[in-house]
Amino acid sequence: MTSPIVRFAPSPTGRIHIGNARVALINYLFASAHHGRFILRFDDTDFARSSEENAAAIEVDLAWLGVTPDAVFRQSERVALYEAAAAKLRAEGRLYPCYETPEELEKRRKMQQARGLPPVYDRAALRLTDDDRARLEAEGRRPHWRFRLEPGVVEWADLIRGPVHIDCAALSDPVLIREDGSFLYTLPSVADDIDMRITHVIRGEDHVTNTAVQLQLFAALAPQAAPPVFAHHNLLIGAGGEGLSKRTGSLSIASLREEGYEAMAVAALATLTGSSDNVHAVRSLAELGAQFDLSHISRNPARFDPDDLETLTHRTLALFSYEDVRERLAALDVVGHKAEPLWRAARGNLARFDDILTWWRVVDGEIDANREDPDFLAQAARLLPAEPWDEATWSAWTGDLKTATGRKGKALFHPLRLALTGADSGPELAALLPLIGRPKAMARLVG
Repeated sequence: MTSPIVRFAPSPTGRIHIGNARVALINYLFASAHHGRFILRFDDTDFARSSEENAAAIEVDLAWLGVTPDAVFRQSERVALYEAAAAKLRAEGRLYPCYETPEELEKRRKMQQARGLPPVYDRAALRLTDDDRARLEAEGRRPHWRFRLEPGVVEWADLIRGPVHIDCAALSDPVLIREDGSFLYTLPSVADDIDMRITHVIRGEDHVTNTAVQLQLFAALAPQAAPPVFAHHNLLIGAGGEGLSKRTGSLSIASLREEGYEAMAVAALATLTGSSDNVHAVRSLAELGAQFDLSHISRNPARFDPDDLETLTHRTLALFSYEDVRERLAALDVVGHKAEPLWRAARGNLARFDDILTWWRVVDGEIDANREDPDFLAQAARLLPAEPWDEATWSAWTGDLKTATGRKGKALFHPLRLALTGADSGPELAALLPLIGRPKAMARLVG
Protein backbone atom coordinates (compact mmCIF):
# COMPACT_ATOMS: atom_id res chain seq x y z
CA MET A 1 0.00 0.00 0.00
CA THR A 2 1.21 3.49 -0.84
CA SER A 3 1.13 5.92 2.05
CA PRO A 4 -2.56 6.62 2.68
CA ILE A 5 -4.13 10.02 3.18
CA VAL A 6 -7.25 9.96 5.35
CA ARG A 7 -9.48 12.62 6.82
CA PHE A 8 -11.79 13.24 9.74
CA ALA A 9 -14.45 15.81 8.86
CA PRO A 10 -16.57 16.82 11.86
CA SER A 11 -19.16 19.58 11.78
CA PRO A 12 -18.27 22.16 14.45
CA THR A 13 -21.87 22.50 15.58
CA GLY A 14 -21.18 20.99 19.00
CA ARG A 15 -18.67 18.91 20.96
CA ILE A 16 -17.72 15.51 19.63
CA HIS A 17 -18.92 12.38 21.42
CA ILE A 18 -17.38 8.95 21.69
CA GLY A 19 -18.89 7.85 18.36
CA ASN A 20 -17.25 10.75 16.53
CA ALA A 21 -13.99 10.06 18.34
CA ARG A 22 -14.15 6.43 17.17
CA VAL A 23 -14.15 7.62 13.55
CA ALA A 24 -11.20 9.93 14.19
CA LEU A 25 -9.23 7.25 16.06
CA ILE A 26 -9.79 4.56 13.43
CA ASN A 27 -8.63 6.92 10.69
CA TYR A 28 -5.65 8.09 12.73
CA LEU A 29 -4.55 4.57 13.64
CA PHE A 30 -4.93 3.40 10.04
CA ALA A 31 -2.81 6.28 8.78
CA SER A 32 -0.19 5.72 11.49
CA ALA A 33 0.01 1.99 10.81
CA HIS A 34 0.72 2.63 7.13
CA HIS A 35 2.93 5.73 7.54
CA GLY A 36 0.27 7.97 6.03
CA ARG A 37 -1.26 11.38 6.74
CA PHE A 38 -4.28 12.32 8.84
CA ILE A 39 -6.19 15.46 7.88
CA LEU A 40 -8.65 17.26 10.15
CA ARG A 41 -11.21 18.99 7.93
CA PHE A 42 -13.99 21.01 9.49
CA ASP A 43 -17.29 20.71 7.65
CA ASP A 44 -18.38 24.22 8.61
CA THR A 45 -20.44 25.28 5.59
CA ASP A 46 -23.51 25.44 7.83
CA PHE A 47 -22.69 28.99 8.83
CA ALA A 48 -25.70 29.38 11.12
CA ARG A 49 -24.76 26.50 13.41
CA SER A 50 -20.98 26.18 13.06
CA SER A 51 -18.67 28.10 15.36
CA GLU A 52 -14.97 28.67 15.80
CA GLU A 53 -15.44 27.92 19.50
CA ASN A 54 -16.70 24.43 18.71
CA ALA A 55 -13.89 23.86 16.20
CA ALA A 56 -11.29 24.81 18.81
CA ALA A 57 -12.97 22.54 21.36
CA ILE A 58 -12.88 19.61 18.94
CA GLU A 59 -9.13 20.12 18.45
CA VAL A 60 -8.69 20.10 22.23
CA ASP A 61 -10.69 16.87 22.53
CA LEU A 62 -8.67 15.18 19.79
CA ALA A 63 -5.38 16.34 21.30
CA TRP A 64 -6.43 14.87 24.67
CA LEU A 65 -6.94 11.52 22.92
CA GLY A 66 -3.48 11.81 21.34
CA VAL A 67 -4.79 12.48 17.83
CA THR A 68 -2.60 15.11 16.17
CA PRO A 69 -3.51 16.04 12.58
CA ASP A 70 -0.92 16.57 9.90
CA ALA A 71 -3.03 19.39 8.47
CA VAL A 72 -6.19 21.29 9.41
CA PHE A 73 -8.65 22.78 6.91
CA ARG A 74 -11.93 24.67 7.15
CA GLN A 75 -14.43 24.23 4.35
CA SER A 76 -15.71 27.75 4.98
CA GLU A 77 -12.38 28.97 3.58
CA ARG A 78 -12.59 26.82 0.44
CA VAL A 79 -15.91 27.91 -1.07
CA ALA A 80 -14.30 28.94 -4.37
CA LEU A 81 -13.32 25.30 -4.96
CA TYR A 82 -16.92 24.19 -4.47
CA GLU A 83 -18.29 26.94 -6.70
CA ALA A 84 -15.97 25.74 -9.46
CA ALA A 85 -17.12 22.16 -8.97
CA ALA A 86 -20.78 23.24 -9.10
CA ALA A 87 -20.13 25.20 -12.29
CA LYS A 88 -18.60 22.12 -13.91
CA LEU A 89 -21.61 20.00 -12.95
CA ARG A 90 -24.04 22.63 -14.28
CA ALA A 91 -22.17 22.86 -17.58
CA GLU A 92 -22.43 19.08 -17.99
CA GLY A 93 -26.12 18.98 -17.13
CA ARG A 94 -25.58 17.05 -13.89
CA LEU A 95 -26.71 19.84 -11.53
CA TYR A 96 -30.20 21.22 -12.03
CA PRO A 97 -32.42 23.78 -10.25
CA CYS A 98 -35.52 22.72 -8.33
CA TYR A 99 -38.21 24.97 -6.88
CA GLU A 100 -40.38 22.74 -4.72
CA THR A 101 -40.93 23.76 -1.13
CA PRO A 102 -40.33 21.26 1.68
CA GLU A 103 -44.11 21.04 2.15
CA GLU A 104 -44.66 20.25 -1.53
CA LEU A 105 -41.97 17.58 -1.47
CA GLU A 106 -43.45 15.98 1.64
CA LYS A 107 -46.93 15.91 0.08
CA ARG A 108 -45.50 14.29 -3.05
CA ARG A 109 -43.66 11.65 -1.01
CA LYS A 110 -46.83 10.73 0.85
CA MET A 111 -48.75 10.38 -2.42
CA GLN A 112 -46.06 8.09 -3.83
CA GLN A 113 -46.12 5.93 -0.72
CA ALA A 114 -49.91 5.73 -0.85
CA ARG A 115 -49.63 4.39 -4.41
CA GLY A 116 -47.06 1.83 -3.30
CA LEU A 117 -44.19 3.64 -5.01
CA PRO A 118 -40.78 4.37 -3.47
CA PRO A 119 -40.56 7.98 -2.19
CA VAL A 120 -37.93 8.95 -4.75
CA TYR A 121 -37.79 12.45 -6.23
CA ASP A 122 -39.57 12.34 -9.59
CA ARG A 123 -37.32 14.87 -11.33
CA ALA A 124 -40.26 17.13 -12.06
CA ALA A 125 -37.87 20.09 -12.14
CA LEU A 126 -36.20 18.71 -15.25
CA ARG A 127 -39.47 19.19 -17.12
CA LEU A 128 -39.67 22.89 -16.34
CA THR A 129 -39.24 25.30 -19.25
CA ASP A 130 -37.32 28.55 -19.10
CA ASP A 131 -40.64 30.35 -18.79
CA ASP A 132 -41.67 28.09 -15.90
CA ARG A 133 -38.47 28.86 -14.04
CA ALA A 134 -38.81 32.58 -14.72
CA ARG A 135 -42.38 32.54 -13.40
CA LEU A 136 -41.40 30.67 -10.23
CA GLU A 137 -38.55 33.06 -9.54
CA ALA A 138 -40.84 36.01 -10.14
CA GLU A 139 -43.02 34.57 -7.38
CA GLY A 140 -40.03 34.85 -5.05
CA ARG A 141 -38.90 31.24 -5.17
CA ARG A 142 -35.21 30.49 -5.20
CA PRO A 143 -33.90 27.15 -6.44
CA HIS A 144 -32.11 24.45 -4.59
CA TRP A 145 -29.85 22.34 -6.79
CA ARG A 146 -29.90 18.57 -7.23
CA PHE A 147 -27.27 16.24 -8.67
CA ARG A 148 -28.68 14.07 -11.45
CA LEU A 149 -27.71 10.49 -10.77
CA GLU A 150 -26.91 8.17 -13.62
CA PRO A 151 -29.02 4.99 -13.71
CA GLY A 152 -27.42 1.70 -12.79
CA VAL A 153 -25.73 -0.08 -9.94
CA VAL A 154 -22.70 1.41 -8.18
CA GLU A 155 -20.28 -1.16 -6.77
CA TRP A 156 -17.17 -0.98 -4.63
CA ALA A 157 -14.96 -3.26 -2.55
CA ASP A 158 -15.39 -2.07 1.02
CA LEU A 159 -12.39 -2.76 3.26
CA ILE A 160 -14.70 -3.75 6.13
CA ARG A 161 -18.00 -4.84 4.57
CA GLY A 162 -16.61 -6.54 1.47
CA PRO A 163 -18.36 -6.18 -1.91
CA VAL A 164 -21.16 -3.59 -1.79
CA HIS A 165 -23.59 -2.54 -4.49
CA ILE A 166 -26.26 0.17 -4.49
CA ASP A 167 -28.93 0.53 -7.17
CA CYS A 168 -29.15 4.26 -7.87
CA ALA A 169 -32.67 3.84 -9.23
CA ALA A 170 -33.76 3.56 -5.61
CA LEU A 171 -32.19 6.92 -4.69
CA SER A 172 -33.43 10.48 -5.03
CA ASP A 173 -31.19 12.92 -6.81
CA PRO A 174 -29.46 14.51 -3.80
CA VAL A 175 -29.66 18.20 -3.03
CA LEU A 176 -26.15 19.67 -3.17
CA ILE A 177 -26.91 23.39 -2.81
CA ARG A 178 -29.53 25.01 -0.59
CA GLU A 179 -31.88 27.82 -1.66
CA ASP A 180 -29.60 30.37 0.00
CA GLY A 181 -26.66 29.18 -2.10
CA SER A 182 -24.86 27.38 0.74
CA PHE A 183 -23.51 23.90 0.19
CA LEU A 184 -24.64 20.74 1.87
CA TYR A 185 -22.05 18.19 2.95
CA THR A 186 -21.79 16.08 -0.20
CA LEU A 187 -20.28 18.35 -2.84
CA PRO A 188 -17.63 20.01 -0.63
CA SER A 189 -16.65 16.60 0.73
CA VAL A 190 -16.00 15.11 -2.69
CA ALA A 191 -14.34 18.26 -4.05
CA ASP A 192 -12.02 18.32 -1.03
CA ASP A 193 -11.28 14.60 -1.25
CA ILE A 194 -10.21 15.11 -4.86
CA ASP A 195 -8.16 18.23 -4.11
CA MET A 196 -6.49 16.72 -1.03
CA ARG A 197 -5.85 13.40 -2.78
CA ILE A 198 -7.64 11.42 -0.08
CA THR A 199 -6.87 7.74 -0.67
CA HIS A 200 -9.15 6.12 1.92
CA VAL A 201 -12.51 7.24 3.29
CA ILE A 202 -13.11 5.43 6.58
CA ARG A 203 -16.40 6.25 8.26
CA GLY A 204 -19.55 4.88 9.88
CA GLU A 205 -21.87 2.49 8.13
CA ASP A 206 -24.62 5.11 8.15
CA HIS A 207 -22.80 6.58 5.12
CA VAL A 208 -22.97 3.44 2.96
CA THR A 209 -25.75 4.76 0.71
CA ASN A 210 -24.01 8.15 0.45
CA THR A 211 -21.03 6.37 -1.05
CA ALA A 212 -22.96 5.50 -4.21
CA VAL A 213 -23.78 9.18 -4.71
CA GLN A 214 -20.23 10.26 -3.94
CA LEU A 215 -18.70 7.75 -6.34
CA GLN A 216 -20.85 9.22 -9.10
CA LEU A 217 -19.68 12.69 -8.08
CA PHE A 218 -16.04 11.56 -8.15
CA ALA A 219 -16.55 10.25 -11.67
CA ALA A 220 -18.24 13.49 -12.76
CA LEU A 221 -15.66 15.85 -11.24
CA ALA A 222 -12.45 13.86 -11.75
CA PRO A 223 -13.12 11.19 -14.40
CA GLN A 224 -9.43 10.43 -14.89
CA ALA A 225 -8.63 9.92 -11.21
CA ALA A 226 -9.20 6.80 -9.14
CA PRO A 227 -11.72 7.39 -6.34
CA PRO A 228 -10.75 6.69 -2.72
CA VAL A 229 -11.04 3.24 -1.20
CA PHE A 230 -14.01 3.10 1.17
CA ALA A 231 -14.38 1.37 4.52
CA HIS A 232 -17.57 1.56 6.57
CA HIS A 233 -17.31 0.46 10.19
CA ASN A 234 -20.03 -0.42 12.67
CA LEU A 235 -21.49 2.33 14.83
CA LEU A 236 -21.14 2.74 18.55
CA ILE A 237 -24.41 2.61 20.44
CA GLY A 238 -25.09 3.33 24.10
CA ALA A 239 -25.30 0.65 26.75
CA GLY A 240 -29.10 0.61 26.36
CA GLY A 241 -28.94 0.29 22.58
CA GLU A 242 -29.60 3.98 21.93
CA GLY A 243 -27.80 5.96 19.27
CA LEU A 244 -25.31 8.65 20.21
CA SER A 245 -25.86 12.31 19.44
CA LYS A 246 -23.68 15.32 20.10
CA ARG A 247 -26.85 17.41 20.32
CA THR A 248 -27.77 15.62 23.54
CA GLY A 249 -24.21 15.48 24.86
CA SER A 250 -24.18 11.69 24.76
CA LEU A 251 -20.82 10.54 26.10
CA SER A 252 -19.03 13.67 24.94
CA ILE A 253 -15.25 13.54 25.06
CA ALA A 254 -15.29 16.68 27.18
CA SER A 255 -17.54 15.08 29.80
CA LEU A 256 -15.49 11.89 29.90
CA ARG A 257 -12.34 13.94 30.44
CA GLU A 258 -14.02 15.97 33.18
CA GLU A 259 -15.12 12.75 34.91
CA GLY A 260 -11.47 11.76 35.22
CA TYR A 261 -11.31 8.85 32.80
CA GLU A 262 -7.94 8.23 31.18
CA ALA A 263 -7.60 9.27 27.53
CA MET A 264 -6.00 5.95 26.61
CA ALA A 265 -8.82 4.07 28.29
CA VAL A 266 -11.35 6.04 26.26
CA ALA A 267 -9.34 5.48 23.06
CA ALA A 268 -8.94 1.76 23.64
CA LEU A 269 -12.60 1.21 24.49
CA ALA A 270 -13.82 3.33 21.55
CA THR A 271 -11.56 1.54 19.08
CA LEU A 272 -11.64 -2.07 20.28
CA THR A 273 -15.34 -2.24 21.12
CA GLY A 274 -17.13 -3.94 18.26
CA SER A 275 -14.03 -5.73 17.02
CA SER A 276 -12.62 -9.23 17.34
CA ASP A 277 -9.87 -7.89 19.62
CA ASN A 278 -10.31 -8.08 23.38
CA VAL A 279 -10.68 -4.70 25.02
CA HIS A 280 -7.51 -4.12 27.03
CA ALA A 281 -5.49 -1.31 28.52
CA VAL A 282 -2.73 0.38 26.51
CA ARG A 283 -0.11 2.97 27.38
CA SER A 284 -0.27 4.91 24.11
CA LEU A 285 -1.91 5.22 20.71
CA ALA A 286 1.29 3.82 19.22
CA GLU A 287 0.74 0.62 21.19
CA LEU A 288 -2.93 0.54 20.18
CA GLY A 289 -2.06 1.19 16.55
CA ALA A 290 0.46 -1.65 16.43
CA GLN A 291 -2.43 -4.08 17.03
CA PHE A 292 -5.03 -2.27 14.91
CA ASP A 293 -6.49 -3.85 11.78
CA LEU A 294 -9.63 -2.82 9.88
CA SER A 295 -10.37 -6.47 9.15
CA HIS A 296 -10.94 -7.08 12.88
CA ILE A 297 -13.97 -4.75 12.99
CA SER A 298 -17.28 -6.58 13.29
CA ARG A 299 -20.42 -6.02 11.21
CA ASN A 300 -22.54 -5.99 14.38
CA PRO A 301 -23.36 -2.83 16.36
CA ALA A 302 -20.70 -1.91 18.90
CA ARG A 303 -22.22 -1.43 22.35
CA PHE A 304 -20.30 1.14 24.38
CA ASP A 305 -20.79 0.86 28.12
CA PRO A 306 -19.23 3.78 30.03
CA ASP A 307 -19.13 1.58 33.13
CA ASP A 308 -16.32 -0.32 31.40
CA LEU A 309 -14.26 2.86 31.57
CA GLU A 310 -13.98 2.49 35.34
CA THR A 311 -12.10 -0.78 35.12
CA LEU A 312 -10.14 0.21 32.02
CA THR A 313 -9.00 3.51 33.54
CA HIS A 314 -7.76 1.65 36.63
CA ARG A 315 -5.87 -0.84 34.46
CA THR A 316 -4.45 1.90 32.26
CA LEU A 317 -3.04 3.82 35.21
CA ALA A 318 -1.42 0.64 36.49
CA LEU A 319 0.50 0.35 33.20
CA PHE A 320 2.01 3.83 33.22
CA SER A 321 5.66 4.24 34.11
CA TYR A 322 6.84 7.24 36.07
CA GLU A 323 8.15 8.82 32.87
CA ASP A 324 4.70 8.48 31.32
CA VAL A 325 3.19 10.65 34.06
CA ARG A 326 6.08 12.79 35.33
CA GLU A 327 4.65 16.05 33.93
CA ARG A 328 1.13 15.28 35.13
CA LEU A 329 2.46 14.57 38.63
CA ALA A 330 4.43 17.80 38.61
CA ALA A 331 1.23 19.68 37.72
CA LEU A 332 -0.20 18.32 40.98
CA ASP A 333 2.99 19.31 42.88
CA VAL A 334 3.92 15.66 43.32
CA VAL A 335 7.65 16.21 42.93
CA GLY A 336 10.93 15.38 44.59
CA HIS A 337 12.67 12.16 45.51
CA LYS A 338 9.48 10.52 46.79
CA ALA A 339 7.46 11.08 43.61
CA GLU A 340 8.77 8.18 41.53
CA PRO A 341 8.73 5.47 44.24
CA LEU A 342 5.27 6.63 45.32
CA TRP A 343 3.97 6.33 41.75
CA ARG A 344 5.36 2.82 41.44
CA ALA A 345 3.78 1.87 44.77
CA ALA A 346 0.37 3.49 44.24
CA ARG A 347 -0.40 3.22 40.50
CA GLY A 348 -2.15 -0.12 40.89
CA ASN A 349 -4.52 1.34 43.49
CA LEU A 350 -5.83 4.36 41.56
CA ALA A 351 -9.36 4.70 40.22
CA ARG A 352 -8.52 8.17 38.82
CA PHE A 353 -5.19 9.85 38.30
CA ASP A 354 -5.90 12.53 40.91
CA ASP A 355 -6.22 9.78 43.53
CA ILE A 356 -2.44 9.91 43.72
CA LEU A 357 -2.88 13.01 45.88
CA THR A 358 -4.39 10.84 48.63
CA TRP A 359 -1.23 8.79 48.82
CA TRP A 360 1.00 11.83 48.42
CA ARG A 361 -0.55 13.20 51.61
CA VAL A 362 0.12 9.87 53.29
CA VAL A 363 3.84 9.99 52.54
CA ASP A 364 4.50 13.73 52.44
CA GLY A 365 1.73 15.41 54.39
CA GLU A 366 -0.56 15.07 57.36
CA ILE A 367 -3.44 12.61 57.77
CA ASP A 368 -6.01 11.73 60.40
CA ALA A 369 -4.49 8.58 61.86
CA ASN A 370 -6.98 5.96 62.97
CA ARG A 371 -5.72 4.47 66.25
CA GLU A 372 -8.32 1.79 66.86
CA ASP A 373 -6.02 -0.41 69.00
CA PRO A 374 -3.81 1.97 71.05
CA ASP A 375 -2.17 -0.67 73.25
CA PHE A 376 -1.05 -2.68 70.24
CA LEU A 377 0.11 0.47 68.46
CA ALA A 378 2.15 1.51 71.49
CA GLN A 379 3.92 -1.85 71.39
CA ALA A 380 4.43 -1.45 67.64
CA ALA A 381 6.01 1.95 68.29
CA ARG A 382 8.43 0.47 70.82
CA LEU A 383 9.56 -2.11 68.24
CA LEU A 384 9.79 0.38 65.37
CA PRO A 385 13.25 -0.11 63.79
CA ALA A 386 15.79 2.63 63.52
CA GLU A 387 16.41 4.20 60.12
CA PRO A 388 17.60 3.90 57.39
CA TRP A 389 14.56 2.10 56.04
CA ASP A 390 13.99 0.19 52.84
CA GLU A 391 11.32 -2.17 51.52
CA ALA A 392 12.57 -4.94 53.80
CA THR A 393 11.80 -2.84 56.90
CA TRP A 394 8.08 -3.64 56.93
CA SER A 395 8.67 -7.38 56.92
CA ALA A 396 11.29 -7.19 59.67
CA TRP A 397 9.12 -4.94 61.85
CA THR A 398 5.92 -6.95 61.52
CA GLY A 399 7.92 -10.14 62.08
CA ASP A 400 9.12 -8.79 65.42
CA LEU A 401 5.56 -7.72 66.28
CA LYS A 402 4.18 -11.14 65.45
CA THR A 403 6.71 -12.77 67.74
CA ALA A 404 6.07 -10.32 70.57
CA THR A 405 2.24 -10.30 70.40
CA GLY A 406 1.27 -13.58 68.77
CA ARG A 407 -0.88 -11.68 66.32
CA LYS A 408 -1.04 -12.57 62.66
CA GLY A 409 -3.05 -11.79 59.54
CA LYS A 410 -5.62 -8.99 59.73
CA ALA A 411 -5.26 -8.63 63.51
CA LEU A 412 -1.61 -7.77 62.96
CA PHE A 413 -1.66 -5.73 59.78
CA HIS A 414 -4.99 -3.86 59.80
CA PRO A 415 -4.41 -1.64 62.88
CA LEU A 416 -1.01 -0.66 61.47
CA ARG A 417 -2.47 0.27 58.08
CA LEU A 418 -5.22 2.36 59.69
CA ALA A 419 -2.76 4.24 61.85
CA LEU A 420 -0.10 4.78 59.18
CA THR A 421 -2.36 5.65 56.23
CA GLY A 422 -5.80 6.41 57.65
CA ALA A 423 -7.32 3.95 55.14
CA ASP A 424 -8.57 0.37 55.20
CA SER A 425 -6.71 -0.59 52.04
CA GLY A 426 -4.17 0.73 49.64
CA PRO A 427 -0.66 0.20 48.27
CA GLU A 428 1.72 -2.27 49.85
CA LEU A 429 3.01 -0.89 53.12
CA ALA A 430 6.42 -2.35 52.40
CA ALA A 431 6.73 0.32 49.71
CA LEU A 432 4.96 3.12 51.59
CA LEU A 433 6.73 2.79 54.97
CA PRO A 434 10.16 4.04 53.82
CA LEU A 435 8.44 7.02 52.15
CA ILE A 436 6.49 7.86 55.30
CA GLY A 437 9.68 7.78 57.34
CA ARG A 438 10.23 7.04 61.03
CA PRO A 439 9.20 10.40 62.54
CA LYS A 440 5.81 10.41 60.79
CA ALA A 441 5.27 6.73 61.47
CA MET A 442 5.99 7.16 65.17
CA ALA A 443 3.65 10.16 65.42
CA ARG A 444 0.83 8.24 63.74
CA LEU A 445 1.25 5.21 65.97
CA VAL A 446 1.16 7.02 69.30
CA GLY A 447 -0.01 10.58 68.57
